[in-house]
Parts: sequence; C-alpha cells; structure tokens
Amino acid sequence: MTPVTKLLLLVIGFFLFFTVRSMFAQTAKSMGGRVSPPEAAARVKAGSAILIDVREPDEWNSGVAAPAYLLPLSDLKGSRKKWAHVLEDAKDKQILLYCRSGNRSGQAAALLAKAGYSVANVGGFGDWQKAGLPTRKPDEPAGND
Repeated sequence: MTPVTKLLLLVIGFFLFFTVRSMFAQTAKSMGGRVSPPEAAARVKAGSAILIDVREPDEWNSGVAAPAYLLPLSDLKGSRKKWAHVLEDAKDKQILLYCRSGNRSGQAAALLAKAGYSVANVGGFGDWQKAGLPTRKPDEPAGND
C-alpha cells in the first residue's frame, strides 16, 4: 500500500468517524439527554415538565418520586391505555422519565422522542432519593397537580 493510499484511507476513516459521532450527538440532543434529579424537580415545579416513573407496579412499593405519574414501560410499549391521557396533556411540556437504574427510562425516552415528544432521562429512583428530593408511597396522591 502506497503512502498516498494510506493517507487517503486515514482521511476517509476520520470523516466517517466524525460523521457517525455527529449523528449520535444529534439524536441524544433531540432526546434531551440526561437531567439531574434536582433539575428535574425544578422543571416540574416550574410547570415546564412532568415526571414519569416507568417502573412496573410491583417496584413502586419501595416508594416513588412525589410529583411522579406512575406509568409502566410495559404499557408504553403495549396498548398505552394508562399513558394516553398523560401524553395528551403533555404535548407542550417536557417529559422527564426515571426507573430503577436509568435503562428503562432511556428506552421510554427513545420511544417518546421518536413520536415527537420532548423528553429527558432522569436516571434511577435511587438518584432521586440521594438528592434528598421528596418521595411518597404509590397509593398517596401525587404532588404533580
């Protein structure tokens, strides 16, 4: 392989790398990326966002974020019966999502971003608790009114 060919392949490789990297950065930006629990709480309090716990109902027994809607990821991926009214009301707000670790909330964020919603991942419920933010039992009224 000649030095010119090596240089050409190197230039093409860099071009492809930065093109793909830019595409992933744009996707992450449109999804809103990650938001810290204190920032999420501030946005919810200001009325510019809603918070949704996407864990499954049996996981809510350990507690939930006080302002959170409780809507399982399984319903979002399925019939969306539980999600329908919340999504209708959230068209002009950012949807902030959390789960146990941040993985399922990331999945929900990707689905909702693809559907045109403004979303961000807050991570896991443990992050909310570590930040000292208010929690509640799942049968207590949400502080999102």
